[in-house]
Amino acid sequence: MGALRDRFWELPLAKLNQEEWEALCDGCGRCCLHKIEYEDTGEIEETNVACTLLDCSTARCKDYKNRKAFVPDCLRLTLKLVDKVPWLPDTCAYRRRADDRPLPSWHYLISGDREAVVAAGVSVAGRVISEDEAGPLEHHIVEWGDDEEEPA
Repeated sequence: MGALRDRFWELPLAKLNQEEWEALCDGCGRCCLHKIEYEDTGEIEETNVACTLLDCSTARCKDYKNRKAFVPDCLRLTLKLVDKVPWLPDTCAYRRRADDRPLPSWHYLISGDREAVVAAGVSVAGRVISEDEAGPLEHHIVEWGDDEEEPA
């Protein structure tokens, strides 16, 4: 892994190298949850149902490097996709930086603490169920809310 540039998270997303891009993730786990999209309205509802590879207690992928082999439809977030993914939460570091907003104080790159995302109530760690146990998604609709975010 190459060295991360000082305060790289303040750069435009297009200027980040691959290591910096990966390091920008706050580890909340919300992108690894199933969503329900209604074809007739385009409305998207969030659930508390996690991908089979998400460790529900830590909100970390159990096999991030090989995830596409196990979950072929796993979305690899890229610069080209970040503005096209309507379900990224407002707290997401990629969403915030794409909108030229700063990272919140709980983000580990600012706080120095990987657990600050949990303390801030943004992480799904300990708040979700695996798709292997969940049953129908319709029974697991939740509103996570983005009110945990600090004012810009």
